[in-house]
Amino acid sequence: MTTNEVFWYVAHTRPRCEKKLADYCQREGFLVTLPCYRAVHKYRGKTVAFQKPLFPGYVFLQLLTHQRQKVYQSDYVANLLDVPDQETFAQQLADILRALETGLEVRLAPQISAGSRVRIKSGPLRGLEGSVEQRAGTTLVLLRLDFISQAAAVKIDATELEIV
Repeated sequence: MTTNEVFWYVAHTRPRCEKKLADYCQREGFLVTLPCYRAVHKYRGKTVAFQKPLFPGYVFLQLLTHQRQKVYQSDYVANLLDVPDQETFAQQLADILRALETGLEVRLAPQISAGSRVRIKSGPLRGLEGSVEQRAGTTLVLLRLDFISQAAAVKIDATELEIV
């Protein structure tokens, strides 16, 4: 490792400190990525929109090796994780950021696939449990960030997809 090469790190933050850490890192001049999605809530008749972290508890940093210690000084970091496969991580994160830029609905998603046991969360069948047999119709495309075992799901009509 050379001292002036930048590497990806994943900061596991203290609870609800993602934005605080991102602000701290920007003030210190570090390259920081905090993927967020737009959430809308209604409070007493008022509609409020705000940005929520897509991956709660995680902030993604590009640092020189000697900058690691400075990140810990923020008191917002619980742990700073090394990323072993820098290239794959960077590509997967870029894919997720690109999806967020489209304006499509992107949210944190459990890893649901054929054979998964699931519960229906809303609608007339709310509360029913079953196993996923097949996925058809409107498709959820999972964009994975394998290093932290998380995935983001984007709703896309199946006609908009092709086999790669």
